[in-house]
Amino acid sequence: MDKILVRGGNPLIGSIPISGAKNATLPALAASLLTAEKVHLSGIPHLRDVTTMLELLGQHGASITIDERLGVEIDCSGINNTCAPYNLVRTMRASILVMGPLVARFGEAEISLPGGCAIGSRPVDLHLRGLEAMGAKIELGGGYIRATASRLHGARIVFDLVTVTGTENLMMAATLANGRTILENAACEPEVVDLANCLNSMGAHVEGAGTSTITIHGVDKLTGGQHRILPDRIETATFMVAAALTNGDVTLTDTDPSLLHSPIAKLREAGVEIDMGQDTITVRGPEKLKAVSLKTFPYPGFPTDLQAQMMVLMSLSEGAGTVTETIFENRFMHVSELQRLGADITVRGNSAMVMGKPKLVGAPVMATDLRASACLVLAGLAAEGETIISRVYHIDRGYERIEEKLLALGADIQRISG
Repeated sequence: MDKILVRGGNPLIGSIPISGAKNATLPALAASLLTAEKVHLSGIPHLRDVTTMLELLGQHGASITIDERLGVEIDCSGINNTCAPYNLVRTMRASILVMGPLVARFGEAEISLPGGCAIGSRPVDLHLRGLEAMGAKIELGGGYIRATASRLHGARIVFDLVTVTGTENLMMAATLANGRTILENAACEPEVVDLANCLNSMGAHVEGAGTSTITIHGVDKLTGGQHRILPDRIETATFMVAAALTNGDVTLTDTDPSLLHSPIAKLREAGVEIDMGQDTITVRGPEKLKAVSLKTFPYPGFPTDLQAQMMVLMSLSEGAGTVTETIFENRFMHVSELQRLGADITVRGNSAMVMGKPKLVGAPVMATDLRASACLVLAGLAAEGETIISRVYHIDRGYERIEEKLLALGADIQRISG
């Protein structure tokens, strides 16, 4: 099994491009199931989760072509299977996103209960209640969800909790429903807006994406379309933290600063110098980082997917700060690994007190989930000596060529076997 070896101490300097967002790519790929015409997506990142979603579409009967610019064309005119099997779904929770499109277009879907990162409960009941409100019959058994409907109808759906994938799943289903669907307490994430833009390019009528109320006017069928995936704001912010940690000077290109107001404000509070262009961000790390505190919230609040990376920065800051996690109840599994590097972190419930220290020292550590794996790589970049990170298959789910990009910035990093 692959590991990543990092020798810390090098400031990151240079420029790298940001990839397309994984969390926008996966729903856009699922949306191709809504039409018999070809859908072309560009800006697709080369990630394990994207490969899994393409395999899932392929086993449904989709024809997939990758062009010379790594764009993906999906032809779902030959769908012959509406079952999403356990062997694919168990590795990626976002597989649940095929359920809404399959029920909307074909009247049925059978989906294995999903897996993914072990960061806490992410129940799919909000998806199922929404589909039931739209007329679907839901049955559970044998580890599978079976949903059937002659044709979905419009409904007013109020989410008990803000759910990104739930919003996306029901938004896709509603595009082919009879009548108008209103989603209230909907997720406002940029990836939801990106999916709405993709659906509208296919002839859907989605309004209000980016606000807490989304209205979808159902149509009889969708057409083909072309859409470019938005830049990955979490990858962008991860590299911003890396530059700050190493007292570096890094310019990130092909990104969108407007998606990162909260992380930028928090990094500036920590003493980091940040300059922004239309699609670039330049980050210069300070000699000494200042302690900050943060609390995760749904967008536009501070993203839970950046909490672990910021904890590394806080571990090397002057003073003490608190991290409060409000999204997932089990997202501090990286704390014990950071403690192996010398971090002073105390967890009480959903909060972690971080006492800054002058240095971290390299050690063998183990990644527990996608963002934890990124935080350990960042810790290794800033630590003295060698850090060896195992179970790095997690990082390949969400970061495209992370070692190559860090090498280009001067990091001493390599992937090893064993």
